[in-house]
Amino acid sequence: MKSEETWTYIHSERAHMADTWADLSSDQWATSSWCEGWSVQDTAGHVLAAAEQTPLNFYKEMISAGFKFNVFADRAAKRLASVGPDELVRRLRDRTSTTNHPPAPVMAMLGEIVVHGEDIRRPLGLEHRSPEGALVAVADSWKNSNLLIGAKRRIAGLRLRATDSSWAHGDGPEVSGPLISLILAMTGRKGAHPDLTGDGLTTLADRP
Repeated sequence: MKSEETWTYIHSERAHMADTWADLSSDQWATSSWCEGWSVQDTAGHVLAAAEQTPLNFYKEMISAGFKFNVFADRAAKRLASVGPDELVRRLRDRTSTTNHPPAPVMAMLGEIVVHGEDIRRPLGLEHRSPEGALVAVADSWKNSNLLIGAKRRIAGLRLRATDSSWAHGDGPEVSGPLISLILAMTGRKGAHPDLTGDGLTTLADRP
């Protein structure tokens, strides 16, 4: 997928995410997200941190965090979460046309907003359908990667098959279900497992 098309998906997903945030109540902001240890508001802070990130700032913050990515991510999420819901919405909307990003592939930014969007919406019972093209691109990007999220290791020896698109990957016992749920399972979100079926699901569930 060309960078321009990827950014079109990223900007669209950010706009939908900002609209979702704008309608949340104080109780919803305080709800635990699917990111362990983070509330919905903390996860929103993480989404905004990624959207505003630049290579120079990324390296400065990583050095400050002792090159510990979890520390780096948690600090940024909590700092930006503290600006409050209205400012989170405003600043994410400001990032629906910009193309700055940390020193990582642009595709990683698409995966970031797609997956963390679900981390926020699913515990709140909210639904959103990302475009199939965006989901296929994210799934294809992560199926062979262990960077940070360990997707390749987690799905090794299994066949993943989407029931709502033609996407499939791998050989072995099958795990099938909606493509977004397969993506979430690839990234370790066990909350997506009830959406999935197949002989390989127990194996997938047993992997961290």
